[in-house]
Amino acid sequence: MKALAIAATGMNAQQLNLEVIANNVANINTTGFKRARAEFSDLLYQVERNAGVANASNQAIVPEGAHIGLGVQTSAVRNLHIQGSLVGTSNKLDLALVGRGWFQIEMPDGATTYTRAGAFNTNADGQLVTIDGYTVVPGITFPADTSEVVISASGQVFGRIGNETEMQDLGQLTLASFVNEAGLEPMGDNLFRETPASGPATVGIPNDPGFASIQQGYLEASNVDPVKEITDLISAQRAYEMNSKIIQAADEMASVVSKNLR
Repeated sequence: MKALAIAATGMNAQQLNLEVIANNVANINTTGFKRARAEFSDLLYQVERNAGVANASNQAIVPEGAHIGLGVQTSAVRNLHIQGSLVGTSNKLDLALVGRGWFQIEMPDGATTYTRAGAFNTNADGQLVTIDGYTVVPGITFPADTSEVVISASGQVFGRIGNETEMQDLGQLTLASFVNEAGLEPMGDNLFRETPASGPATVGIPNDPGFASIQQGYLEASNVDPVKEITDLISAQRAYEMNSKIIQAADEMASVVSKNLR
């Protein structure tokens, strides 16, 4: 009985859906996190009768066919790159992006990754780094006696060295943008990697057309909506229960048939 296999694919799909929702809720307080959504599509169809062919007596064309679906499959788990709310902090090296764009991060192997989490700090050499110690690209180095840091909306970094009256220009931050942000591959640690699906990175200056502006002293919060996740959770739970009942009903029907054949 095909209903057993069909309902089983439905249960597997809702189990994956639940896992995606669980990950969203788990990261509700993760800086720069983008919620994900499971996407599904129907499986192949078994043809019982084709439409548009002649009927048994060859006197008329069959207007409708009979195609039996074989279940559901996972098409994608899409990250929704929607702007998160800004949370004020007291750290002058906390940077939030407002609009499209990604900070560029250099990994130990020299590869470039991308993040929206601007919780930065400095290492022992005064370089601007992530909370995991990865260097922000392009490299910005603060002298040891830097007493004040100002980062403009356009990414210009200024520092007051010691008791100097004027601020010194310490560098220019740039951002990367992608044609298809949903095609970026999540790596964990708030990092994403470029893929053929995302297209190559386009590097530009913050606050230019098509690029985000930078807000110093703020962090971008997760874009997870608790109410939305609870609603999706209830929907997934009900769908799972319905598929379970279909399996139970199909098993009872098969049991009746097997008893009658004895």
